[in-house]
Amino acid sequence: MKAILCVCAVVLATLSPASFADSTTYPPLPALNVDITQTSVSGLSSGGFMAVQLAVAYSSIIKGVGVVAAGPYYCAQNNVVIATTRCSCTIQPASACAVTPTSTEVPKLVAFTKASSASHVIDDAANIAAQRVVTVSGGDDATVPPAVVAQLQDYYAALGVPAQNMLKVGIPNAGHTMPTLNYGVACSESETPYIGKCQVDGAKAMLGWIYGPGPLAPPTATTPKGRYIRFDQTRYLPADRPSTFTWTTGMDTTGWLYVPAACNTGAPCRLHIVLHGCEQGQDYLPLKSPPGGGLFYGTTFVRHAGYEPWADNNRIVVLFPQAVSIPGLNPNGCWDWWGYTGAHFADQQGVQMRAIRNMIDRLASKQGG
Repeated sequence: MKAILCVCAVVLATLSPASFADSTTYPPLPALNVDITQTSVSGLSSGGFMAVQLAVAYSSIIKGVGVVAAGPYYCAQNNVVIATTRCSCTIQPASACAVTPTSTEVPKLVAFTKASSASHVIDDAANIAAQRVVTVSGGDDATVPPAVVAQLQDYYAALGVPAQNMLKVGIPNAGHTMPTLNYGVACSESETPYIGKCQVDGAKAMLGWIYGPGPLAPPTATTPKGRYIRFDQTRYLPADRPSTFTWTTGMDTTGWLYVPAACNTGAPCRLHIVLHGCEQGQDYLPLKSPPGGGLFYGTTFVRHAGYEPWADNNRIVVLFPQAVSIPGLNPNGCWDWWGYTGAHFADQQGVQMRAIRNMIDRLASKQGG
């Protein structure tokens, strides 16, 4: 998370998940009674950039987006130097960071979005104006500074999202972290597991805004009433992907789904996609053991980012796709927001974008059934 290209992580990343794979066969995603037009997405850091990509590229089905510590669509412009210097401060040395209040070049990104829409590699950009947008930034975040997140708000405003559809959550003492009420490290810290005790329920803030203006139904149980499903992600990779993507998709072999009890029995439900940040994928091998021990990061983000309690009583199915490290290309297991999978990483031709869309379509394939 602290650096997109961290030399110290390359050696660890060579121990790919395949090195530790077992013979377990995981099921496909279930077909549920999910209204695809009620789909939403949120994410932290690289997951936040990816959330914006999905919300822009598939704006015809995305109701809203929640973004923690990330910037505008196509911010990196297919250039890792821009990604690490003007859209984040993840370059080494840190003194090379060039983030300013205008460093992401919002007008240029807005023009690119409209051009992409005109060429039909993303949905009609006019849809974006109807989305509900919430951004979360930490005042002490030196990885993706608040100035970058502010430019994301500027980007959405330029595309017609009215002020009443946007919410800005600023947490003065927060570092680069997913804010929770009481799980993780100190809120001001920017270190693994990148989940912080901020006395702010970030998941509630994002889900509540996206599915507002009415309030979410509060949790009524201390233990989850739904179930977690570990599913086979490989079957959702585009069948026509280039052969060069056989191992460089950046997608792990499995992902996670949380299904509330009501959704499991056929009730009409909504879908929210949650995208972890760098160094938070289940098969990432951190230098420091995650809370609860173990070699890999595991389900720390899936189970502790705070979404599950709000999913149960609000009929929200929560999809947790998983990214994975690629030695030399993506050692920290980030989602592709700068182009390591190819020039179309941010549009509907991108391999990760298409895979997640395939997951959405599968989950919503029983709507009204």
